[in-house]
Amino acid sequence: MLQVKTGNGKTWQVDIQKDTILLNNSPFDWDISPIGPHTFHIIKGARSFTAEVVSANYQDKTFTFKINGAVQTVSVKDRFDLLLDQLGMSNANSHKVNDVKAPMPGLILEVKVQPGQEVKKGDPIMILEAMKMENILKSPGDGVVKEVKVQVRQNVEKNQVLILFQ
Repeated sequence: MLQVKTGNGKTWQVDIQKDTILLNNSPFDWDISPIGPHTFHIIKGARSFTAEVVSANYQDKTFTFKINGAVQTVSVKDRFDLLLDQLGMSNANSHKVNDVKAPMPGLILEVKVQPGQEVKKGDPIMILEAMKMENILKSPGDGVVKEVKVQVRQNVEKNQVLILFQ
């Protein structure tokens, strides 16, 4: 069982069984054919659709599609996510970010944030050069930058604190 929620607040229960797909407990009869690596032609009843998978974030379980030119983002919850919601544990995987430490020794090439700036999980916050490769360090969670502890062109050691969060 999956719960699919669109950006405009519509929610569907999808149950994928051996021979059929149920959408809100009703059979969902459709025909789908791939026409490209991420593009599909779908026929549902007398209507025809072209659907393209624009992006897929499997960690956050969000997917963006372009259907007949209109962009739609959906979020998906599987049975385990739904169970965690029922138990009041839906935020069990979230954690408060206190700091970001250097994952390896290297040279700070660029600092992309400043004190007081709000960042979201996955936002690029710094570029660290290590072993002649540029590594983009990303925020491990949502937060507000309290202090940047390093400067551009500064050498850092592994586990050195780079950024503090409020």
